Amino acid sequence: MANRELTMDDYLAMLRRRLKVILIPALVAPLTGFLVSYALPPRYTSTATVLVEGQKVPDAYVAPVITQDFTQRVNTLSQEILSPNVLRPVVHDLGLVPLDQEAKLVGQIQQGMQVEPVITTMSQAVASEPATKKKPSASNEPLPGFNVIYTDSNGVRAQKICNALTSLMVTQNLKSRSEVAQGTTDFLTRQLDEAKHTVDEQDAKLAAFKKQYMGQLPTDVDNNMRMLMSLNSQLDATTQTLARAQQDRTYAQSMLAQQISTWKTSLSSTNPQTLQQELTQLQGQLLQLQARYTDDYPDVIKTKADIAEVEKKLKEVNAAAAAAANGASSGDTSVSANNSEPPEIRAIRLQIHQYQDSIDQATQDQKKLQSAINIYQARTSMSPNIEEEYKVLTRDNDTAQAFYRDLLAKKTAAELGTNMETAQEGEQMHIAVLASLSDSPSFPVRPLLAGAGLGVGFAFGILIAVILEFSDKSIRTEKDAAASTDLPLLIAVPWVGGDDEDDASVNGNGRRRFWGRGDSGGKEEHEHVGV
Repeated sequence: MANRELTMDDYLAMLRRRLKVILIPALVAPLTGFLVSYALPPRYTSTATVLVEGQKVPDAYVAPVITQDFTQRVNTLSQEILSPNVLRPVVHDLGLVPLDQEAKLVGQIQQGMQVEPVITTMSQAVASEPATKKKPSASNEPLPGFNVIYTDSNGVRAQKICNALTSLMVTQNLKSRSEVAQGTTDFLTRQLDEAKHTVDEQDAKLAAFKKQYMGQLPTDVDNNMRMLMSLNSQLDATTQTLARAQQDRTYAQSMLAQQISTWKTSLSSTNPQTLQQELTQLQGQLLQLQARYTDDYPDVIKTKADIAEVEKKLKEVNAAAAAAANGASSGDTSVSANNSEPPEIRAIRLQIHQYQDSIDQATQDQKKLQSAINIYQARTSMSPNIEEEYKVLTRDNDTAQAFYRDLLAKKTAAELGTNMETAQEGEQMHIAVLASLSDSPSFPVRPLLAGAGLGVGFAFGILIAVILEFSDKSIRTEKDAAASTDLPLLIAVPWVGGDDEDDASVNGNGRRRFWGRGDSGGKEEHEHVGV
């Protein structure tokens, strides 16, 4: 058969020949599996369901402190409760076994407990959505809960242990969430204290630096430039005022010199005797005119005015002479001269004194402004080292301030999350279904073992049939003969009688039937072939 192409009839012939080899293992194996199931020790499985209730306060108001993936948290909880230190008190409180067997039961619990997620139609739909369409959440977990499964050789014990483990997981979850929330708050509080200490140190350094280099900082450059421009403007105005005052004083001094010269000339040309003689003459003329005319006459009026003028001059000359005599006796000639000077000269002297005061004040202001300008010019020419050090201090201070504000915001959020966990307003686990007492064992499942035996026996029978068929070198048909000898076929003599009559019937023409159906196309089995 290896030398030719097989057809469907060839495969049917193989199946007919090896049918017993296939059927015997396929029938014996299920029966064996069913009988063996009675020899296996029974195992009872108890299941409790825990549902997870989401956070009651919206995430937009209070961010959850626990951000670990839900599946990881459940695995962590299961590992925590399976710790021997946690299981020993539970086993002891249940009193299921004697004290000397508690350690063995703890090992059985560690091996027999399983945690599986609760799969619902909604969770499957969420899990099948593309990643781009899923909305982010605190836990990124679409499953509503999980099942706690425990398997034991005793059904009652399996139920009690399953309920105890479930309650322990719920209690451990509350404790773990509170510890994590409080631990987060404590950690942020310590970090915030350290950050505040750092901020205080940076503020102190920056304040000392500003005090040391006051007015020379980069932030004072614009103010220094404005002040420098203002001082320069004031200096220009003061300089102009000083120049004008000096010019006015010079002009007043020249006017004073002219007035003094004129006054001295008038004093030197005026003689008291001459004035007295002139006065006597004018008085005689007045007497003559009054004898002839009335007082309203113009000549009379003019003469009276001349007499008054001469008398005035005579008084001034007499007063000047008396003052000069007094001044000579006291030695203060300048004061007496000033007192005897005309009002015009005294006014000019007062004006010159005012100009001198203005000059002195402008000169002082000019010196003060120049000193201030020198100070601000020194500030504007700030050292690059000072600028670099100020930038470093400012940058470090800004960084410390930003870090402190960030930690303060996180600490506030952590405190809200801790308060939420303390008030049990966060994510909560609730036991939805308690573990029930199982009437039938979960292992062994006899129908399942029988079905598995059927499959194994059938596969084993087919394997044996295939091995036997490929190891058989018999020539049964004309095609086998032609393929084996590679010679033309002359005649084929059918087989008459033999042991194979028990397996199939032979028709009137000597051709065999398979399950009551005649072979067609001259395909005959167990024939003597002549070549």
